[in-house]
Amino acid sequence: MAKIAAIQLKSTSDPVSNLEVAARYIGEAANAGAQLVVLPEHFVYYNARDMRAVAEGEKEKGLARHFFAEQSRQYKLWLVAGTLPLFDNATTAKDTNKPYATSLLYDASGDEVVAYQKIHLFDVNVQKTGKRYCESDNYLHGTHPVVAQTPCGCVGMSVCYDLRFPELYRQLTSQGAEIMVAPSAFTAATGQAHWQLLLRARAVENLSYVVGANLCNRAHPKKPTWGGSAIIDPWGEVLAEMDDEEGFIIADIDLTRVQELRRNMPVLEHRRLS
Repeated sequence: MAKIAAIQLKSTSDPVSNLEVAARYIGEAANAGAQLVVLPEHFVYYNARDMRAVAEGEKEKGLARHFFAEQSRQYKLWLVAGTLPLFDNATTAKDTNKPYATSLLYDASGDEVVAYQKIHLFDVNVQKTGKRYCESDNYLHGTHPVVAQTPCGCVGMSVCYDLRFPELYRQLTSQGAEIMVAPSAFTAATGQAHWQLLLRARAVENLSYVVGANLCNRAHPKKPTWGGSAIIDPWGEVLAEMDDEEGFIIADIDLTRVQELRRNMPVLEHRRLS
């Protein structure tokens, strides 16, 4: 058994304030026994306009990366640090004008264990609101699925819009993932329609736990986000969930349940198409 928490935040234009609020909930989750904590997508630099400049500032352990390392080390927990705009280790600002939307995983010693570069970028027209989103204006597409072994189990990394692409989660499962994490900033319009539906679908399809940590603020005049952070078990049941407020949720993860379900209902072995 392990305890995993998802933190839900209402981000502002002040990165320092955003980190201070996150620190409070990380501490509360740690005190509740969380061994792995998942933060929302893009919560630190929420209203930043120049992602290239942010990536330059974070390249050498900037404000956010230093914070994440200290928090994981202080509380001796593993931390999925939402996302940051980061350049690939092999590139610099001179090589490209765009960073990757990168989700970092920290271990309990404060070390960056893996970096997942978001594969699917949110370039859509949301018909309900008439708003156009184009993440590819600011980011490059990642290309590689990423999993990591943690004390809580094998974690598959994903971010927000990735949830609409089940083939990614199949690949993560084939690489051993038992727990899928999805830091997100799901819009209020799409979140109301599809957020929890997608979390539960990915859990059921792969007989895996799914942890969705979302930004909230449905009343935001320009960028409303849905909230609704949730932890889903491999049978699609909601173990914990939030509405539209800041805070955290926590749930027990039992990997024997994953193993039992995959053994009794071997849908992953029964696939006829690939």
